[in-house]
Amino acid sequence: MVGTLKNALAEGKLLESTHENLEGWINKDFLPQWAKDSIYELIQQSAWDELNDRFYKTLEFGTGGMRGRTIGNIVPKSELGTPSKEGAPEHASVGSAYLNDFNIVKATLGLFNYCQSYLNNLDVPKLVIAHDMRHYSRHFCELAASVWTQCGGAAFIFDGPRSTPQLSFSVRYLKATAGIVITASHNPPHDTGYKVYFEDGGQVVPPHADGIINAVNAIPLNAIPLYLAKNIEHVITLPMDADVAFQDVLQDSIIDEHLLKEQKVQVVFTPIHGTGYISAVPAMKHYGIRVEVVPQQMVMDPGFPTVKSPNPENPEAMAMGVKLAKEKNIEVVLATDPDGDRMGVAVQNANGEYQYLTGNNIGSLLLEYRLSRFKEYGLLQEGDNSNTALIKTFVTTPMQEVIADSYGLKIINTLTGFKWIGEKLYDYELALKAKLLEEEGIALDYDNTPRIERVSLLQNYSTYFAFGGEESYGYLAGDKVRDKDASAAALQFCELYSYLKKQDISILEYLDSLYLKYGYFCESLLNVYYEGASGSQKISNILASYQKSAPKAIGNLAVKDVQDFSKGGIKDADGKPIPQQDFFFVTLENGFSYAVRASGTEPKIKFYLFAQSHVASPEELETVKNTTQQEIEALKTAINEDAQKRADRAL
Repeated sequence: MVGTLKNALAEGKLLESTHENLEGWINKDFLPQWAKDSIYELIQQSAWDELNDRFYKTLEFGTGGMRGRTIGNIVPKSELGTPSKEGAPEHASVGSAYLNDFNIVKATLGLFNYCQSYLNNLDVPKLVIAHDMRHYSRHFCELAASVWTQCGGAAFIFDGPRSTPQLSFSVRYLKATAGIVITASHNPPHDTGYKVYFEDGGQVVPPHADGIINAVNAIPLNAIPLYLAKNIEHVITLPMDADVAFQDVLQDSIIDEHLLKEQKVQVVFTPIHGTGYISAVPAMKHYGIRVEVVPQQMVMDPGFPTVKSPNPENPEAMAMGVKLAKEKNIEVVLATDPDGDRMGVAVQNANGEYQYLTGNNIGSLLLEYRLSRFKEYGLLQEGDNSNTALIKTFVTTPMQEVIADSYGLKIINTLTGFKWIGEKLYDYELALKAKLLEEEGIALDYDNTPRIERVSLLQNYSTYFAFGGEESYGYLAGDKVRDKDASAAALQFCELYSYLKKQDISILEYLDSLYLKYGYFCESLLNVYYEGASGSQKISNILASYQKSAPKAIGNLAVKDVQDFSKGGIKDADGKPIPQQDFFFVTLENGFSYAVRASGTEPKIKFYLFAQSHVASPEELETVKNTTQQEIEALKTAINEDAQKRADRAL
């Protein structure tokens, strides 16, 4: 067998890294017999491409956790075993680059060690785990809980799938040291992931992220076998109270519940085979919203059989919802992704057709509505409201900055990823507690303080978070959940819809009124894919060239400014340094702009384009829209041409 591998390496059929990782896994004597047999079967079949896919790297525990394949393209008989009722092999695929039992155990051991060190052995590390409906999600959840309790910790799980935002909330609700959610969001069916949260309920960020990564990397492979057999005897399954508490906290996202109950609006809803129906549907029905569900997509199915991609960012994923809405003449369609943190919307236009709103559209609509109602209720004053903040990512539409500025809010931009928004919420919470203790001698129980009182305290002693979000269909309007929340967003959108319905204004008319008030804003996204090792080098070339030789012009537009986040020294509106990252923000002479970053999960580089134009009158709005959209598409072409040149030019 060793000779076969060496020959495959010599003939160029195996990558050097694959050969090294394969030998390491075979020779470290930590694999059960079925896993060894699976590897030997693949070698005997000369399945070199499959082995390269499985072993070309070691799956890294990154700043947010891990995400990867669990089912290979070729499944050996030893791995297949007795398939699940959904058709998944009995065992998640063996491989250093895959998410499987071995990597789950290693990650959980490292996380436990870090949490125990963080607590200085003065308390028992508590962990809460949620999972979605994907292949192996329940198994990985129970396996991680088993590891944790065998190490001496306390582990809590749910009786079935739950959403990512519910996990975020539950970490705080249970006063846990950390949390894990087993999900791959809207990735293909063969993937799953392992995402880590810390005691504040937010995704881990430095310094905890760095400490956890080091602790996971320190776990040797020979430590794994002891924990491969699941024992959930001491794992605690959470009672219904945990679900009731999450449903209760969704109220924090509502401004005018009487409006919802009065209007009783009707919407079509689909969870696209995911967890959204567990929390979103009961929440909407509680407020009297008439919910027409897409029955074929209410089944939690890891194969996502009715869609190519279970992502509400893609109109195709909402097609069944739109079809049902047409049949029943319902104006609004809402969709959530498999782990219940993203929400998409389609609305009926004046011609009876359905228009898909972008994440930027949805966020801007919700922001304007919330701020206008806050002002109405006296939570915002005329002029300066810098004790209240909008928190958004740099790659989210600048329209939201213009809206927030018109109400006098502080505007915080963060790097891409909701974890940075969650971190800011924790900063504001800690600042409030510290100042209240120092000035008033009060040790505040933050989560048990009523919402309206928290708002007042934050505005007086720290900063109140009014709204936040990212362009990729994520929104947040409360502070007890520290991640984007599709169930809460569905409630907020229904409240906005109720408000407009009462005034006999359509969603699209309201959006146009914002363009007349603030200017027309539109955005576009350019994804440039580069596969494999050579592709990785091209991505590196582009990023390096932006750092060393930033563009002076794109097409026929001169570059006015380039912000280079890789050099550091850039601070947010609170004066907090923004972490260094290969991220660039380019402003052009005509006021258009674009951002550049590499994807963290796919082999591509992303260009986020932003355009804006003044609108003098309602009559010219359509002309302005068409002209601006043409200009941004021309800009996209110019950026792509420039990128291709940079990709092939090593510096």
